[in-house]
Amino acid sequence: MSSTSVIDNPALAVAPQAPPAPSAPLIGPMAGAPGIVGLPMAIAGAFGLGLVNTGFVPASAAAAALPTVIAASAIGLLVAAVWACALGQNVAAGIFVLFFGFFATYGALSLGLINGWLGIPADQVVNAQTLWLTCWLFIFVMLTLVTLRLPWGNALMLVFVDIALVLLLIGTVQGDSGMINLGGWFTFAFVAVAIYFYVDVMWSQSGGRGLPLGRPIVR
Repeated sequence: MSSTSVIDNPALAVAPQAPPAPSAPLIGPMAGAPGIVGLPMAIAGAFGLGLVNTGFVPASAAAAALPTVIAASAIGLLVAAVWACALGQNVAAGIFVLFFGFFATYGALSLGLINGWLGIPADQVVNAQTLWLTCWLFIFVMLTLVTLRLPWGNALMLVFVDIALVLLLIGTVQGDSGMINLGGWFTFAFVAVAIYFYVDVMWSQSGGRGLPLGRPIVR
């Protein structure tokens, strides 16, 4: 068996390779901005919950928000999360899937309590709502902290979510409708910032110039 190397035998040498051509920009379903779907769906559900918590919708009709929360917000945010995953936008996917979980579990808890599917006795309903609010307050405070490296507009939007959940938690535990009402108004503050983000993504995706979102708080 010959010990001749590829360097010694020109016939076996590897020909020089041309540098790879630059990849073409993504087109079709692998291009775009998932926020163009996720943001309006989150806005719709949050706006509905804000109307419920501020008393615009009577307590007896609070379930009127569920179709929007489940059929629009939860499903739309799941679509946005999958789309972001496909694009490799992991941070966006993580945020969208957390909001999907928030709206989906709100719908599940509400339907379960209304129809008695969860087997929770009437005197434990407040405890069930308190548990749900506490879990999501913890999640959104965590999300707020880990997004400080993003433009500060993201943190501002999430701070409004945190404050709203704190107020709703206090109002639920103490049976204070005033705190729940105030929590609803902070929900509208979240909606206002989310609308700003939606305008930014719509303008940038339609050929215009996006809006300033602020500098990262932590570099």
